[in-house]
Amino acid sequence: MKSLTLSVMPGPARVGIGGPVGSGKTALIEKLIPAFKQRNIEIGVITNDLVTKEDAERLRKSGLIAPERVAAVEAGACPHTVIREDPTLNIEAAEQMALKFPQIELILIESGGDNLASTFSLDLVDQWMFVIDVAGGDDIPRKKGPGVLQSDLLVINKKDLAPYVGVNFDAMYAEALAVRENRPVAAINSRSGEGVEAVVDFIVNNLLFNKTAA
Repeated sequence: MKSLTLSVMPGPARVGIGGPVGSGKTALIEKLIPAFKQRNIEIGVITNDLVTKEDAERLRKSGLIAPERVAAVEAGACPHTVIREDPTLNIEAAEQMALKFPQIELILIESGGDNLASTFSLDLVDQWMFVIDVAGGDDIPRKKGPGVLQSDLLVINKKDLAPYVGVNFDAMYAEALAVRENRPVAAINSRSGEGVEAVVDFIVNNLLFNKTAA
């Protein structure tokens, strides 16, 4: 994976996690939490939903993270609105979390499920990833949505399902690399945890390391 040159914000690093409904964003976060804990990296999580706090409640009840380190933002409109057009609510939530827990080094900001056009404002995050899954079809990379093309890291989830949904995973992965011009792509199975360490390594090496150096 190529290194990135990033201009990081003061306070905890912020990483956006976007992707369509059902692609496995929350499941990925459930694997990232213990992975960062194992590396002694203190984190917080902010979830975004349309008019519910379902994802936040799922994480609070998971036993993986202190419930008070999970905040919920209700978009009240298209989910991408509060991560791109007007990210004020998420910025405020991140600032409040940083004040309440000054030891936090990283905040994961999960977008509500959206289509392939979902992107994050760089006023909100230092880095963002986009999660797709094989069950959504092997033509997703060819559709070249902004999430696929512009994210710092593209994550292809549920690789284990490829044989059951008629997807040639190797071809899908190769197409993703091609449309992204060899920018980073991670293949994972969020249920088993396969490939999640590569996502952690990407964040640590390309964001947290740079932030510490800065």
